Amino acid sequence: MMKIEWTEEAPRKIQTFAGADRPCENPDLEELLTDGDVDHIAEIFQTPLTGSYNWNYSVQDDRIKKLYDLGKQLNWDPEMDIDWDRPWPELDSASQAEMMNLSDYPPYLALSEERKEEFWLHMNAWSLSQFLHGEQGALLVASQLCSCAPTLNAKLYAGSQTFDEARHVEVFNKYLQQRLGMMYPINTHLKSILDKILTDERWDMKFIGMQIVIEGLALSAFNTTRETTPDPVLKDVVYLVTRDEARHVTFGVNYLEDFVKSLPQEEKEARAQFAYEACVISRERLVATDVFAYFGWDVEEARERVLDGFVMATFRNLLFQRVVPNLKRIGLMTDAIRPKFESLGILEYENLATDGDINWAALERPLDTEEAQSYEQSMLEEFAKEHERMEAGSSAA
Repeated sequence: MMKIEWTEEAPRKIQTFAGADRPCENPDLEELLTDGDVDHIAEIFQTPLTGSYNWNYSVQDDRIKKLYDLGKQLNWDPEMDIDWDRPWPELDSASQAEMMNLSDYPPYLALSEERKEEFWLHMNAWSLSQFLHGEQGALLVASQLCSCAPTLNAKLYAGSQTFDEARHVEVFNKYLQQRLGMMYPINTHLKSILDKILTDERWDMKFIGMQIVIEGLALSAFNTTRETTPDPVLKDVVYLVTRDEARHVTFGVNYLEDFVKSLPQEEKEARAQFAYEACVISRERLVATDVFAYFGWDVEEARERVLDGFVMATFRNLLFQRVVPNLKRIGLMTDAIRPKFESLGILEYENLATDGDINWAALERPLDTEEAQSYEQSMLEEFAKEHERMEAGSSAA
């Protein structure tokens, strides 16, 4: 029997799952549960969504149509295209600590080796849980776009994207439950962005918030995860998800570029301000404050510690290498908003390549989870070299 528990806000409880692949003991309470014992926790949101029919059924032979066709051709199945039975890899806690600027942080040093391994499990679970929650948000937004996008091409693409996002929810949920055995609640900053996007009545705000900002940031985060995780299963998961997300961002840039040009300046400024605010909030969603609280640390002190590290500071900015040039491409890097992006230290990326110039060869690549992500690899190599130079400089001083 289906049992639904309605809540007025997202739960704040960490969930654990028995029998996961991670090499440590799991609580066994869940093994006593049956399907009939499961509560479906649901939170209501209200939206004044304005939908539209399209009665002439015009399907233009353009970029949006081709992206839609690619979506049909490049479908994949989490059960068939990922080998979930590979062994759990060794975790290098020392390297992880250096990456996060915790190598000499007293509360971290006070942890036993076993407790340190548990800390990094929580950190991974937190990050991947945010991926999962973000994908559910993308699923809901894509389903809204089916109704409110004004052209048939966009409706068809939004329909295919909805299926993509459902698959992403499925695969991250399976990874967290089967591979890690732990799931964190949604970060409050991510939740605030999703609430704004889902409850805004303007269809183009949904495009800007989800296709340009949220998914643009996700692309960079997924690629970095693929290059830094030791788990081959997670490498395959994020590779397949990234291939879909690249099409989604490209769709958003191409579809919005002409529309934004048609808006009066006041309307452009409102959308530019929204995009800026989404970027500001997104920078905060990268910090695992829930994990710091779980381990009893001073949350604000630990947050500042992580953010002050060269690695995290650089990574936060690298995330915007995709978003900033795309915002400029669609006309939302206005004269009024530019100083605000400059104050974030990310305006330098505005003239990089955009996702509007489609690399069809890359988007059409076959289902090959062994394919190297050469751009991200070179980016991370340069990142590591710069970190070494900074360390050498500070040692010399």
